[in-house]
Amino acid sequence: MAGFNSVDRDLRRRAEAVIPGGMYGHQSVALLPDDYPQFFASGDGAWITDVDGRRYLDFMCAYGPSLFGYAHPEIDAAYVRRLGQGDALTGPSALMVELAEAMVGMVSHADWAMFCKNGTDATTMAMMASRAQTGRKTIVLARGAYHGAAPWCTPRPGGTTAEDKANQVFCAYNDIASLEAAVARAGDDLAAIFAAPFRHDAFVDQAAPDPAYARRARELADERGAMLVVDDVRAGLRVVRDCSWEAIGVRPDLSTWGKCIANGHPISALLGSDSARTGAASIYVTGSFWYAGAAMAAALETLKLVRDTDYLERMQGLGERLRAGLAERAAVAGFGFRQTGPATMPLFLFDDDPDLRKGFCWSSAMLARGVYVHPWHNMFLCAAMTDADIDFALDAAEQSFQTLGTQANDLPPVEKLAFLTAR
Repeated sequence: MAGFNSVDRDLRRRAEAVIPGGMYGHQSVALLPDDYPQFFASGDGAWITDVDGRRYLDFMCAYGPSLFGYAHPEIDAAYVRRLGQGDALTGPSALMVELAEAMVGMVSHADWAMFCKNGTDATTMAMMASRAQTGRKTIVLARGAYHGAAPWCTPRPGGTTAEDKANQVFCAYNDIASLEAAVARAGDDLAAIFAAPFRHDAFVDQAAPDPAYARRARELADERGAMLVVDDVRAGLRVVRDCSWEAIGVRPDLSTWGKCIANGHPISALLGSDSARTGAASIYVTGSFWYAGAAMAAALETLKLVRDTDYLERMQGLGERLRAGLAERAAVAGFGFRQTGPATMPLFLFDDDPDLRKGFCWSSAMLARGVYVHPWHNMFLCAAMTDADIDFALDAAEQSFQTLGTQANDLPPVEKLAFLTAR
């Protein structure tokens, strides 16, 4: 097929000349199957269309920002209306106060809010506010957890120094003894304990938070006069209409938000309780576009839908239906197929698949049938999905399990993921 992915291939060739590596960051497809498109032309509801005109039911939701679906009419109209009045101005609009009030009213632990553009901005502000509040340096984090792409937290070493990650102590998520040991190592210098709302590391099964682990993190922070930070950038508004740890009865001092709080428009947030207000007020953080009003208008419209609709219950119902249907079809096809994480944020991995060759084959087969899934990263449902979409995905999955069944014994190693078996 000489024309297969022809527009995408041409764009990749052009990108190689003007973008280092051809693409960078989490939206690079370098570690995905070779047939995955790099470039997309449009999105509408739960569906995306690549630059070669192929349409997919999208279970990545732009890696999380799409909560109510792409090109949502009310949310986008709010954004455009504000553009007509001015976006980035010499000072913020009243929308900044209104959005802070809305988020504080929604999140139980929060007394104040600060806004920025990316999740990394928010987590970095949380680290700085914690250090300013406590006068200490050391932070405790779970090994393998993702908190952004700044030098202090990026998962890859290029361009960073050992000093960038100084004053960090690591523990194992959900392991109370490991957490206690990490806090003991920090000693009197503990500024904060960072926690993901659940373990959503790449390449491995997800895990719900052990309530005892979460409670112990809160206790240890209180005992040491340190801050507890829940990084809800990825999971915020997809588990509960609150900070995710509210569901297990644990309230942090700080929580970080992003991705979907404006349904894909660029804004993130740091929320905090009064226990961290002084520290937050003392740090200097800013950005030319952090105060821009259009994304704040979109966020206010998004939060209105969060409050006034059953979006979360519908997403949870669709996710459970997808999970049950996939489990049934995988069992019929004879595959061990693990589905972990919340039903609204699933991760799919095959048993006996250390280099993900089964996952790559199945994901490519799904893509060929019009369903975009990810072979090693958690996925996302959105409120624009319907029962018919889930039916479509399950039909594609049944056929894709059959395709995998005919090829499983002859699949070559996935060379680009050789590091998984080398570590």
